[in-house]
Amino acid sequence: MPLDVLHEDFSPQRYAREQRGLRNHLSGRAAEEAVARHYRAGGYRVLQQRWRGQAGEIDLIAAKGDDLVIVEVKSARSHDIAAGYFGPAQQRRLGKSAENYLFDVHLAGRDPMIEVDMRFDLALVDAMGRIDIVEAAFFL
Repeated sequence: MPLDVLHEDFSPQRYAREQRGLRNHLSGRAAEEAVARHYRAGGYRVLQQRWRGQAGEIDLIAAKGDDLVIVEVKSARSHDIAAGYFGPAQQRRLGKSAENYLFDVHLAGRDPMIEVDMRFDLALVDAMGRIDIVEAAFFL
């Protein structure tokens, strides 16, 4: 194939940006899978991974007994850097997504007055793959 058929938008910077995006996406997926294994090893049932509702996506939804756990997974070079990626706006979005899940899926067809024990965990994954779970990282 002749070189003159390369797409006119091709540039080394664009290629590098696309490769970074792909690498970050795959790294995030690997972190989510590792966290799901971590919860399973702790006796939790993983109900959903990457559940998407109207308000956004929830990385992981787990349950142990009657407790429902909404998990946000953050990965970075260190746990401190990963934790810094989880700010108030994302906490609000996650809360709205959890409400969507709770009423549209978890309680679908059941009495909406049922009391559900739910907590929000933050799972931090560093570059070495170490996982740190911050249970009840925030409250609505």
